[in-house]
Parts: sequence; C-alpha cells; structure tokens
Amino acid sequence: MFHSTLKMAIGLCVLYGIAIGPVMAAITLPPVLTDHMVLQRDMPVPIWGTADPGEAITVTFQAQTKTATADAQGKWMVKLDALTATAEPNTLSISGSTTVTLKDVLVGEVWVGSGQSNLDSPVNMYAGQDSILNQAKGESHPLLRLYHSVGQKGWQAATNPELIGGYSAQLFYYGVLLQKELNVPVGVLEGAVAGSPSAPFLPQEGFKSNAAILATAAKWDQEHPIEQRQKKYEEDLAKWESAVAADMAATQPTPGASLSDQTNTTNAVASAVPTAVETAKVPPAILAKHPKPWPPGLAVDSKTGDAFEKHIRPMIPFAIRGVLWDQGEGGAGFAQLPIWQQAIMAALIPAWRQEWGEGDFPWLYVQKPSGGGCAFNPDDPVNKGAKPFEPLPKYVPDADYFSWLHREALDVVAQNTNTFLVITTDLAMGVHPTNKSGYATRDLTVALGAVYGRPVEYYGPKYDSFKIEGDHIRISYTHVGKGLVTPAGQPLQGFAVAGADKRFYWADSAAIDGQTVVVSSTHVPNPVAVHYAWTWPLAWANLFNADGLPAIGFRTDKW
Repeated sequence: MFHSTLKMAIGLCVLYGIAIGPVMAAITLPPVLTDHMVLQRDMPVPIWGTADPGEAITVTFQAQTKTATADAQGKWMVKLDALTATAEPNTLSISGSTTVTLKDVLVGEVWVGSGQSNLDSPVNMYAGQDSILNQAKGESHPLLRLYHSVGQKGWQAATNPELIGGYSAQLFYYGVLLQKELNVPVGVLEGAVAGSPSAPFLPQEGFKSNAAILATAAKWDQEHPIEQRQKKYEEDLAKWESAVAADMAATQPTPGASLSDQTNTTNAVASAVPTAVETAKVPPAILAKHPKPWPPGLAVDSKTGDAFEKHIRPMIPFAIRGVLWDQGEGGAGFAQLPIWQQAIMAALIPAWRQEWGEGDFPWLYVQKPSGGGCAFNPDDPVNKGAKPFEPLPKYVPDADYFSWLHREALDVVAQNTNTFLVITTDLAMGVHPTNKSGYATRDLTVALGAVYGRPVEYYGPKYDSFKIEGDHIRISYTHVGKGLVTPAGQPLQGFAVAGADKRFYWADSAAIDGQTVVVSSTHVPNPVAVHYAWTWPLAWANLFNADGLPAIGFRTDKW
C-alpha cells in the first residue's frame, strides 16, 4: 500500500512538474555578456556569472578552457588568457549543470563611453545636420558592435540603420573610425546620462575614500551647523504647510487633515514623512507652486554614485581598453559644497580604475565648454561650426563660468595619470554641437596618438616654460608637431602680459621664433607674467601647430 501510494505521488509530481529533489539553478550571465560581443585583445578577459554554490564551471573559447567553482553566494569567474584580435566569429561556451552558448563573439578593441548628453544623444538627433554621420548611419558596419546600458538587449552588430539611429552619435562614429583605422573588430559600451553632473558617476566608495573631498565636506558642516539648518528647515516646513493648506482650502478643502509628520533621525536631523493628504489629495499644481523644503543632512554623509551603479557597475569587470568621457557642463553636482569638477574627477577616475581592476587604463576627457575658438582650416569637415576668427576685444576679458569650466578641463588631465585632453576649442560650439562626426574624429586623433602610439600629433602647442628677456617674454612649447603657425594671413594674437601690478594688457607684439613665441606690450615695460587664451570664448586666439591643432590656453602666474 505504501509503495503504491508513493508511486502515485511521484507520478502526480511528474505530471504537474513538481520538483521532488534538489533544483539545479541555471547558469546566469550579466547583461554585458551576450551574443555578438567583442572581447578585448592583448589582456586577460574576465568571464563571470552565477550558478549553484559549489558548482563546477567550465568556460571554453577558441583553444582555451578555464574552470572555476561557484562560491557560497553562487558567484564564479574565470579569466581567459590574452586574446589575439580576430574578425572570425567564435562561440563561447559556459558549462555546469546547464550550458550557455554565446555566438558570433569577436576579439578586438573595447571602449566605454560615458558622461552626459553630448555622449548620450543619439545619431538620429544629429544625422540631419551632419552629413558624414548620416552617411555612416546608412552603411553596414559588421565589425562594430554596440552595447547600451539601458533599453537594449545585449550587444548588437552595427548593421541596422534603425538600431544605429538610436545609439550615441559620438560614440558610434568614434567606433566606426577606430575600426577602420585599426582594422580589427571594435566594441563600444555606452553608459551615459543626459544632464548629469559628475557626482552621480562617482562611486560612493570613491567619495568616502577621498580625503580632500571629505575635508571640504567636514569644513562645510562645521561652518553650517546642522542644528541651525534644522531650525531653518522646520520654519520653512511650517510656512510650506500653511501655504499648501491655504491653497488646498481654496480649491479642495480637507478639514482636519495633517500635511506632514516629522520624525527625528538618530543624528537629530528631521525629515518630513509624506502623508496620505500629500501624496493622494494635494493637486500636483499646488505642489509645483510650493516646492517642499528638503530636510538638511551632513555633507560628509552625501550620497553619490547613482548613475555609476545603474549604468557602469553592471559592465565591470568586462575587459576594456579605456574610457571616452564627455561631461562637464553639469559640473560636479554638489550644489551646497565648494567642490569643483576637477576635484570630483580626481576621485572619480581612480575609483573607476580601482573598480575595474585593470590598472590605470587610458581616459579620454573631452574639453568643455564645447568650441569657442577659431579653426586652422574652417573648410575642414572636422571643424564645421567653429567660430570665425575675431579681432581682439578692446580689453583683456575677465573670467566667467565658462572660462573656469575650460580651465577645469585642463586641471583634470594634469591631475590624473594616463588621462588625455580631447581639445575642442576649434570645433563646433554650443551646449549640443551638431557636428558629432567632427568631435568623434578628434577623439580618434587623441586615441591614435596617445593610446595606440601612432605617429600622429594629438595635442596643439602646449605651454612648457617661459623666460623674461628684458621687455619681452619668450614662451617655449611642447607638441609643436610640424611647427608653430597661424592660419593663413592672420597676425599672431591672444597673448596678454602683466607686470608686478598684476594688470594684464594685450601683447601688441607677438611673433613665432622657431619652437617659441616672443611677446611684449608697450604698456608693460617690465613683464613678469603672460596668459594665452585664458578666457572663453576665445576666437581671437590663433596659435596652432601645422598639424591643424590649436594651442592650449595657459597662465604663468598663480595670482
């Protein structure tokens, strides 16, 4: 009787699909490991995922077989030995209790693109104004593979104009050019957020481990006691409640309803807890008219990294060559703290590198603000949209926000190892320059010269040193390329000199002398300092190298 009952029970379990023993979990892979992906050549390549704790995993690719055992949390990882670039489609197999097969896998160069709208904006937004980009959109690029951190199911070959049209314009065309130049497969991963400041891309661990930023935050907390800010918040909250209640009474009375409760946190910082009245009965128009006060908190407890966690961490530790970063207009993102872009990037870049575990991989930093200077050859498609050359203003301009943004970009590359400036002063200007093919071409120039060691000049003339020679100042440069020049027919200008009184005047004499520039001003008989292109926009500054790249602005003083 027992055996017949057992057989019946087993039969019912089989009939209805009920598990009668241990259930083996299927091998799962992160979203970044899919068909059609490109693996990075010439370095170890991590392959990772989850399975049952203790499960033996075997990964096979080309002639390699690697094994691992899932840990107590089910996580596992293997690292393939350095691979050689190949355009021949391969199959990558991951086996355990189940088998996952990834098809059409190539090996070549892989780049991550991140930042804000100028990196995130799609091809379709610019193709109508950028004929070169539009042409590339209509072509098939089977050896270029695209991956987006959201809204796309895995890697895709860039062979479909509809798919291409929705992908990052700058990153897509950078990939097109890089693939053609290197003649190997190229994969580009996009993880950008339009309008984002840099702090959301700074991992929380990077914020908490950066002594300089924490010191600034602690000083701010000390100068703005939480008790005083809490008192001000409570006063503002009461005013807000009264204002909302008055408007509610005039439009939608709710007698006896409380607009908010307050709950004290462990550090005595109160936060307003929304009630049913707020969330369900206050019309959105009233809430829009009366924004609710934000409860105060300690600056040292600031939260960073939301964008990083959503868009970048899921890619890690996918093997990459480097990062193309186009962000800066949104600033650092610490509205209440005097923390600037270069300080955030000095924490962000090392934090990303530490998370990836690949060492100091190359970082291309697109200069902000976009454009603002004249071009060496305005007819070059790369420079389409650049400002025309202008005469000098009557007086040396004072710095403004955009000038500081321009200088922060210079500081970022100076303060971070293996970080390279993508000079944009001679490119199309605007918050969203339309000539994305021009920007991608400049990205490529920097990558080829700085990362891949090609014999191409990737910077314009870069200040090296200066020497006072009586009433003149002689300025020496690196990255002179094929020589220092100005556009045809233009007198050299854009230099300002000052004496000990710290008053700057335009140099009324400026001349190229070999790999140096000699400047002077009749207003400054005893010069001690010189600036070049130190305010923005700067279409009146016109020193280039013969390679067509503009000189980088500089100052010799620390006033």
